Amino acid sequence: MDIFKFFLIVLQLLFLISCKKLPQGASMKSPLHRADNVNFIYDLTYEKDGVVVHEQNIFDNMLKIIDEAEEFIIVDFFLYNNEYNREYNYPKLSENLTSALIKKKNRSGIPIYVISDEVNTFYGSYYSNEFERLRENGIEVIITDLSKLPDSNPTYSIIWKPVFSWFGTEGIGWLPNPFSPDSPKVTLRSYLKLLNFKANHRKVIISEKNVMVSSSNPHDASAYHSNIAFEASGPIINEAVYSEKAVAEFSSGRIGVEKKEYAKENGEMQISLLTEGKIGEQLSNEIQKTSIGDSIKIGVFYLSDRDIINDLIDASKRGAEVNIVLDLNKDAFGRKKNGIPNRVVAKELLEKSNNKIQLKWYKTNGEQFHSKMAILNFSEETTVIGGSANFTKRNIRDYNLEANFKIVAPKNSKFSLDVNHYFDRIWQNNGGLYTLEYSEGPQKSRFKYFLYRFQEWSGFSTY
Repeated sequence: MDIFKFFLIVLQLLFLISCKKLPQGASMKSPLHRADNVNFIYDLTYEKDGVVVHEQNIFDNMLKIIDEAEEFIIVDFFLYNNEYNREYNYPKLSENLTSALIKKKNRSGIPIYVISDEVNTFYGSYYSNEFERLRENGIEVIITDLSKLPDSNPTYSIIWKPVFSWFGTEGIGWLPNPFSPDSPKVTLRSYLKLLNFKANHRKVIISEKNVMVSSSNPHDASAYHSNIAFEASGPIINEAVYSEKAVAEFSSGRIGVEKKEYAKENGEMQISLLTEGKIGEQLSNEIQKTSIGDSIKIGVFYLSDRDIINDLIDASKRGAEVNIVLDLNKDAFGRKKNGIPNRVVAKELLEKSNNKIQLKWYKTNGEQFHSKMAILNFSEETTVIGGSANFTKRNIRDYNLEANFKIVAPKNSKFSLDVNHYFDRIWQNNGGLYTLEYSEGPQKSRFKYFLYRFQEWSGFSTY
């Protein structure tokens, strides 16, 4: 009994250790700033007349921000590498971004900071060629210290911390790299670190002139994903810089960019930066405000957060129109997935709303419908929340690092019309084949529903 009590106390202590909060500066909701203009940008892959079409706009806008910067550049991307199965051919996004940053540094000398996730070195198992090239050219590269983030998979993390974390991840790898069979082999210890399922999942680029948040990564194998992005200027830049400086500081880095004075904007639009748990908080608040005559339009790669699911069901019962486009969760860089969580969540949404919620699947062709956006149309204004965060517990409840914008605009403004036109285009299959009816991918497995609920509750999943 004494030994049992001892181990029980140890487990309780380890659990308390695992229940830490995000570092200072994370999980922020900035004030709403007036904005004269917010640019909505998107990438789409779809079929037209039997041919796969790629509309690619986001990456070109990223390169334009880099080219036009005069004082500083900060980029923060989750996936920033060219590791993929060489059986396939993809645009060289990571190389092109690296070359653009180096060219800018050599020509202008302005400070450039790159923040990224440990996944690009497979948790310290090998060096990133892109990051080494950047460092050789005087660009500061900061790898996010994921140990400072809360444990989204606490059942595993309370074992990993005292038992495996002390051994590190470096060394001669002998296990296959999950990115590609052609990539460097990795250590068992790096896989063990992976299972903590922590990430800096942001996709942000900032200069003194513009800030863009998006769902798009400079990752070659992600080049043909369908994504969204928002680009803004003015005082919201200071909020984004502050947020990125916080990540750098708790990761033993420093961003030497000071707050800048911007002319006061008097536009009809308003914009706020949301990170981490404030995304989920604001998303729930906006959905809960909807009623008869309002509409909710969601396009997202992963939808699994229980609060958001219940909010959507309740909104449909109040009379709000709810239309959702989801990825089928069947493809991941050449690997087949089991449809969790979207297929089981879709079934639940339809059943519990008595089919008041309307749902379609995005028709992918090996790529992913990687967008992450909610459009809420009220009587006089449209609110949009979008950026890097999937609508999952890990993404919007203070675990991963994420960055979204909340944008409020008059209902008949160009911005509101643009985002609604984008959604209606894919919903109605205007000019191409984008979406499939729900009946094309229903989920009937009870086991998969219970598996999803366990994974969402425990954190033992990659979503």
